[in-house]
Amino acid sequence: MTDNSARPHRRSSALHRARTLPPWSLLVAGALAGGLLGGAYGALKPPVYTATAYVVAVPTEKSDPASALGFAQAYGRVATQLAVLGDAQVWAGVPVKTLQGSVHAATSPDAPMVSVTATSSRADLAADMANAVSRALTRHAAGAKATTNVELERFARAVEPAEPSSASPAVTALVGASAGGLLGGLLLLVRPKGDRRETARPAAVPSPALAADSHGTL
Repeated sequence: MTDNSARPHRRSSALHRARTLPPWSLLVAGALAGGLLGGAYGALKPPVYTATAYVVAVPTEKSDPASALGFAQAYGRVATQLAVLGDAQVWAGVPVKTLQGSVHAATSPDAPMVSVTATSSRADLAADMANAVSRALTRHAAGAKATTNVELERFARAVEPAEPSSASPAVTALVGASAGGLLGGLLLLVRPKGDRRETARPAAVPSPALAADSHGTL
């Protein structure tokens, strides 16, 4: 009986203490919780490395720079197709599905160049995949050179990155602290108004008897 009756009292006292906390405590608690969660996420998540290789479209004697620029745009779309990735998997040593999810190609509207970017949890594998796809793309373009009058040449090989491209634990902790502080501010704005009314003391109003006595003395 004693334990059961004491539980509601402890709950009400804990709720009262929580309601009497200063408003800025929600901001501090949210920022601390978000910072801890963000830092833990950055520390536990595997790092991501990024490597990029470049190929350039060169016109032959029967073509011109404008044609090379147009075919560079076309080869940028072909770089991640199965016809190219099927050859690249032999040099990269990974399945085609891995290349499809890890390799991306981009082109420039001003230069006849194609960039092949690969991401991986291993720095050496990221460079190997980017180089393998760029190599397969140049071989694919060489097979169509007689028709397109444009050839692809490897402009720059992908090198093994020295540092991961993913965010460090310090950055994720900072982002988490900012998000947690923002959430604490939102909770502060939507907090029930009854909590604030309880902390304010009601104004003293004289009883009818005291008011009558005061009137009689006057």
